Amino acid sequence: MPYTAPELMTVNAARLLRNSDKVFVGVGLPNLACNLARRTHAPDLLMIYEAGVIGARPKRLPLSIGDPTLVSGATAVCSMYDIFTLYLQRGNVDVGVLGGAQIDRFGNINATVIGEYSHPITRLPGSGGSMEIAAWASRFYIITPHQKRRFPERVDFRTSAGFLDGRAEREAKCLRGNGPQAVVTDLGILEPDENGELVLTALHPGISVEQVRANTGWELKISNYIRVTSPPGEEELQILREELDPQGIYLKG
Repeated sequence: MPYTAPELMTVNAARLLRNSDKVFVGVGLPNLACNLARRTHAPDLLMIYEAGVIGARPKRLPLSIGDPTLVSGATAVCSMYDIFTLYLQRGNVDVGVLGGAQIDRFGNINATVIGEYSHPITRLPGSGGSMEIAAWASRFYIITPHQKRRFPERVDFRTSAGFLDGRAEREAKCLRGNGPQAVVTDLGILEPDENGELVLTALHPGISVEQVRANTGWELKISNYIRVTSPPGEEELQILREELDPQGIYLKG
């Protein structure tokens, strides 16, 4: 079946999630990926939203982290303070799924400004909870389109910590989480090496290594073994299109 780039990214991000994962969820494609995983291979996945909702089972597409649909059928509702202190910072969150305007070679995320901070070309929405999620979740994944402007060698502003300037620096800063474990794009999947530098490990069907390199702002390392991802399946696409985002708010691309 034909599919859009957002559908391709959402499906591949969903496949990375494991059954019984406790996932800190945002809106947009990360939200769709988590809900897709729960409806397919990870029925016991527990979704946590930063507004204070635990075990969310939204009946329709939530348009923000404060959407009332998140509360209906949830396991518990508490304050945002409790979510961050008693769950995330305490080490009770397995996974975060994040996006960003820029991702650099060590998986650092910029969602704050393009250009100099004091005189930005573009001012972006900022961190929200992503800085805390990147620091304290046991692992996190990133979903973003693969474009050269989105993948500079160094981000203009570090909103959320990947491996900073290398895995050793993240460890020296005593960040509890293990950092970004994969970046899912519309061209393939990048994963960190032993130093925390992103390496191309998978290509989506019909994509070449040269295409990925041409859309990356540094000399991208290539894994010795490149796998090819499976295209989105009929069931996955049906759930996305008919149950999770029937209006195509996020999926039409």
